[in-house]
Amino acid sequence: MTASDADLAADASPVTTGLDSLDYILSGGYAANRCHLIEGQPGSGKTTLAMQFLIAGQARGEKCLFITISESPFELLHVARSHGLSLDGIDIVECVPPELSLDPESYQSIVHASELELGETVRGVMAAVVASRPTLVVLDSLSEVRLLAQGALRYRRQVLALKHFFFQQNCTVLLLDDLTVREDDLTLHSIAHGVVRLEQLAMDYGAERRRLRVFKMRGRAFHGGFHDFVIAHGGLNVFPRLIASDDVAARPARRPASTGIAALDSLTGGGLDEGTTTLIQGPSGTGKSTLALQCVRERLERGETVLFVSFEETVTTFRRRAASVGIGVEAYLASGVLRFVHVDPAETSAGQISDMVRNSVRDDVTSVILDSLSGYQHALRDEHYLLLHMHELLTFLNQQAVVTIVVLAQAGVVGTLAPPFDMTYLADTVLLLRFFEAGGEMRRAVSVIKKRIGSHERMMRELFLDSQGVQVGPALPGFQNIMSSRPIYTGSTPLLQARDGAASA
Repeated sequence: MTASDADLAADASPVTTGLDSLDYILSGGYAANRCHLIEGQPGSGKTTLAMQFLIAGQARGEKCLFITISESPFELLHVARSHGLSLDGIDIVECVPPELSLDPESYQSIVHASELELGETVRGVMAAVVASRPTLVVLDSLSEVRLLAQGALRYRRQVLALKHFFFQQNCTVLLLDDLTVREDDLTLHSIAHGVVRLEQLAMDYGAERRRLRVFKMRGRAFHGGFHDFVIAHGGLNVFPRLIASDDVAARPARRPASTGIAALDSLTGGGLDEGTTTLIQGPSGTGKSTLALQCVRERLERGETVLFVSFEETVTTFRRRAASVGIGVEAYLASGVLRFVHVDPAETSAGQISDMVRNSVRDDVTSVILDSLSGYQHALRDEHYLLLHMHELLTFLNQQAVVTIVVLAQAGVVGTLAPPFDMTYLADTVLLLRFFEAGGEMRRAVSVIKKRIGSHERMMRELFLDSQGVQVGPALPGFQNIMSSRPIYTGSTPLLQARDGAASA
């Protein structure tokens, strides 16, 4: 490599954004010695993101400068303090256009000369950079420069002049723009080396959703599409969109995972295989959540870590329900081998959920239960993308040799039952739970209607829940209307009863 090639390689090298997740999206961070545009409506998080960028740089020993036109230094310090951030060691310079100052001498008495105000503002920015000699710069914001320019041509020329000036000063720059004119104004996109847009979406119900998108990053591949983020205490938390093909550190599947119930293992052809997804589907009250927990009970007893993500139950209800069927979860929860997470779909985005699952798996979780997809569906702003989202998530989990169990409720309890959407094609094994009628009673049945790997039983078995646990009875050949939503049992094989001293559930 020649000297000039080495210089080119060092030039535009990645500079961290201050967030590991955003560095991942940008394949390393912002390009050094370049200008990057961070755009978004007021309140979308631009200033906070810029602060995190400078704070990370200052911690590395970089000289940092924050040039503010739209806010006073006091306001910036107040915002930083509200997030628990410190701007100590970062130079803050306020460049107020003369027309906005309270100095009477700055007012034009006859004609408002916008050229004068624009020129003085730009010269003030340049003077601040020359005086501070920074390597990292934030300019907040370009909206005032646009208004002073009073025209697209002058505005573009001024920004282009600033870009060349910053390049000569060897500065890595974030230019903030609040899109106060038009969201489809792409005037600066061709000037900036990279463009990141922050969006805030109002929902019909629940918290607003925030997402970012990288429009461009010259000379570097990045992870495109929308990535969810939240503004929390400490700044922005970004949740990169899950891309299953990006995770190459796959874990090999080891063995079939026994459910701990011999009859259920026989029904499923030996248990649930690692690196596969099992869908448990049925109407409300058939025992789907309890059966899902039973399927990973043996792994809990071996000390393997299980993540239970619930959209319907709180941890208190979960504990009471598990205790009512003889599954003691208190010791598992206390030791950390069972991680129970209650998710409020009105307050949580799908990106947050998938990021939490991904991080848990990387932290040695070997089994994941999602209860249920009906709640997961509401976490997505656009329900049409649920299956695409689930495809990426389940593919990632399968690559990591995780035993994944997904619960899906069918609408109604009796009569014609239908799931809200078809998930069966994504699942490797499908367990169907139904009520059936026998001797004037409504009882529960379980059957396997699909197993992608290996064989399985094709007959129905009774599922019985009592205070001592889950029972799965022998195969029952005497069913009629087994393809309907409510089969009828007319056979002679004895049905299950509550065990001695146990109450039925």
